[in-house]
Amino acid sequence: MAHYDVLIRHGTVVDGTGSGRRRGDVAIRGDRIVALGALDTDTADTVIDATGRIVAPGFIDSHTHDDRYLTATPQMPAKLSQGVTTVITGNCGISLAPWKARAGQPVPQPLNLLGDDPADFRFDTFAAYLADLESRPSAVNAACLVGHTALRVAAMERLDRSATDAEIEAMRGLLREAMDAGAIGLSTGAAYPAAMPASTAEMAGVIEAMRGTGGVYASHIRDESDRIFEAMDEAIAVGAAGDAPVVLSHHKLIGKHNHGRSVQTLAHIARAMQTQPVALDAYPYTAGSTVLRKDRLPVSSRVIVTKSVPHPEHAGRDLDDIARDMGLSPEDAVDALQPAGAIYFLMDEQDVQRILKFPATMVGSDGIPHDSAPHPRLWGTFPRVLGHYCRDVGLFTLEEAVHKMTGLTATHFRLPGRGRIAPGYFADVTVFDAGGIADLATWDQPTRQAAGIDAVLVNGAIAWRDGAGTEVYGGRVIRRSDAAVG
Repeated sequence: MAHYDVLIRHGTVVDGTGSGRRRGDVAIRGDRIVALGALDTDTADTVIDATGRIVAPGFIDSHTHDDRYLTATPQMPAKLSQGVTTVITGNCGISLAPWKARAGQPVPQPLNLLGDDPADFRFDTFAAYLADLESRPSAVNAACLVGHTALRVAAMERLDRSATDAEIEAMRGLLREAMDAGAIGLSTGAAYPAAMPASTAEMAGVIEAMRGTGGVYASHIRDESDRIFEAMDEAIAVGAAGDAPVVLSHHKLIGKHNHGRSVQTLAHIARAMQTQPVALDAYPYTAGSTVLRKDRLPVSSRVIVTKSVPHPEHAGRDLDDIARDMGLSPEDAVDALQPAGAIYFLMDEQDVQRILKFPATMVGSDGIPHDSAPHPRLWGTFPRVLGHYCRDVGLFTLEEAVHKMTGLTATHFRLPGRGRIAPGYFADVTVFDAGGIADLATWDQPTRQAAGIDAVLVNGAIAWRDGAGTEVYGGRVIRRSDAAVG
């Protein structure tokens, strides 16, 4: 008879590999899973009865903008309430480091998705940012990408052109420092004005500094509309320059005239995967969200403002209604609301389903936690995949769905010891009701907590139970140099 710290009894284990489920107990000692199976005679300090429940690895959110949320709201309720135990930050070229803003210096778009206060951008090295995260632990783990746009802002006086050789070398130096500090890779966001002028040669020149480090490359590609194939090929080429696995971020087709083209884009990605490691992430909605931009208006059937610094009273309202009340055109209202964020309805449901079902697709929320009226994906992504798309629509099996949000993500992002229920792995565990899990966040009530998550453990400690956080801050920074486990 053995004794453990935590024993999860009588659950159905879906282990994150995609293999079939099995009944059994899960034993935890310290921060690790130490035993699986029929452990009826064993004891523990804490016993969780998982009868009728699924016991899965803690979900890994493959695409977040939680860089500041981790310390601003260390309880991380938007993530724990969904069963998420690890977040990948620094996506779309956007990271809190390495750029130290001067007092009063405005935060350029899209870095302001992380906050509008220059005081939040106070880390001139990535090591300083990671040290700050570790000094103020949150309730979940964080694996952090460094953003190419942040590198540009730190190394260039002007962003309206491609970088010079000297500026590329400066960015390479910053990237080397970030990788040495523990960043897991580089992200770019050439679709945003601050990085649009960056040439392919600039991005490839910067990422060459990552060769040999084992880092990952994530790309918010230059164009998700008419020129999507050229944009995907650019991202894949940049990844090759860094000898890095590629993540095509939040894969989608923008604009009604592009609806249905996911058949072709996914075939294109499948061909690329034959010669290079490529994966993609997606969120389970037909609307996206980012900064408020005029160029998104013609391709969107509806626009909801998520935040406005000068007009916070308009957060959560349709742009057309705001423009009418202001006596302005929608385009002029965009100018009047800046800095601002928005939700854009611009995708096709069949494309969303086809992309989610693709074997190489990981689940990522792309939520923006600092918006006043955020996209509901911030609070609903993972339960929506498990409840609506898996259980109700039947898009994939439960085992496949869990794999897309655990084992697949841990493997592609090279997160050692995460993403599986297996002895020796870290005890990141989510216990949920497969029949009752559901996203409750809506366009009108975007921060409603999901249903069906019973318990969440992070590194062996219970961080969420019975609908509430436990105020246990056991999350860790997962560094690229961490030794492999299992």
